[in-house]
Amino acid sequence: MDCMQMMTPHIAWVGGSDRRLALFENLFPLENGVTYNAYVILDEKTALVDTVDNAIRQQFFENLRAALAGRPLDYLIINHMEPDHCAHIEDICRIWPEVKIVGNPKTFQMIRQFYRMDLAGRTLEVREGQELSLGRHTLRFYMAPMVHWPEVMFTYEAAEGILFSADAFGTFGGFTGNLFSDQLDYKALYLDETRRYYANIVGKYGPQVLAALKKVEGLPISLLCPLHGPVLRGGDIPLLLEKYARWAAYRPEKPGVVLAYASMYGNTEAAVQRLAGLLSQKGIQDLRIYDVSKTHCSFIIARAFQYSHLVLASPTYNMQLYQGMETLVDDMARLNLQNRGAAVMGNGSWAPAAHTLLQEKLAAMKNMDLVARPLVIRSALGPEQKGELEDMAEALAASVREGAAAILG
Repeated sequence: MDCMQMMTPHIAWVGGSDRRLALFENLFPLENGVTYNAYVILDEKTALVDTVDNAIRQQFFENLRAALAGRPLDYLIINHMEPDHCAHIEDICRIWPEVKIVGNPKTFQMIRQFYRMDLAGRTLEVREGQELSLGRHTLRFYMAPMVHWPEVMFTYEAAEGILFSADAFGTFGGFTGNLFSDQLDYKALYLDETRRYYANIVGKYGPQVLAALKKVEGLPISLLCPLHGPVLRGGDIPLLLEKYARWAAYRPEKPGVVLAYASMYGNTEAAVQRLAGLLSQKGIQDLRIYDVSKTHCSFIIARAFQYSHLVLASPTYNMQLYQGMETLVDDMARLNLQNRGAAVMGNGSWAPAAHTLLQEKLAAMKNMDLVARPLVIRSALGPEQKGELEDMAEALAASVREGAAAILG
């Protein structure tokens, strides 16, 4: 049975949720699955905007047929060629042989890479700003390369002010039953996962995101329709536009400190806990502590995108960083995290090296300001190092306070 929903009298949502999926892209943990969105526009001509992942194939086709109600499908708009959104191109062309596939030159390059189907006579290639009339509804296409693949484009429906935004503004998490963000507590249910999705999937491409935002700046948008997560409307649209502009510029949302540590026997962890206590005593209210061996790096990176400061603490392991810490810091660098205050701790029983390695990795990143002297621990933090820890806490607290006005203003 179908579960399609009409978003407006002429536009239907035909997607679904997959709560069985444990790892998005076989990499990122999912606590509550993920949604795959696709949309149908019903006018003199009909258009399907994107398809879905194979995991919800049956639900998708039941929804699609219910939305079309026996009408032919005239156009298939492909905003993004990642397989969780383009899995059914061949099926669509087989069921509706007269359908035209709408995309840009890179779209069709990728279709030929994924499929061995004959595209002759089936394609409509569009360029920046080009329009396609369906009758009362007009589609306008904006290229959004590297948000987060090179073929990505946005489709804007001008009559009703609806932006189909590919993977931009998407989130992890299945539906609660509510399709629209203003039917639920979006901040409580989805915002953290929206940030984690952005930081880990799109985060590397901040300049490209800013360029795409500039193209749609000023457009009246009544509905913002991503390929994952709720359809955004009302106050959640400016909320997400502001968040994306901030994340894409690598500007923190909040003053606070993310403390990430690796610890084999608890000694490095104990030093981090003591530092966090001192920061709290100095009035720093927003502190997040993570063990890199227990928390997937995607969650820590999302917090690093949110907060203004980082503390990284690691033992020396085979003269290198502990593996989980190395993975975290290297991933931060790959995702272009920048403009943060930082402090480092390194532990080593006979040849401490972690503090130096952490400093080198942070120095290779953009605008990562080491606000305190590194703390070098030999096996366990000793009472003679109380002053060093106090100095680190004071330097961090002062830096957090100094940057707070700019962030909150």
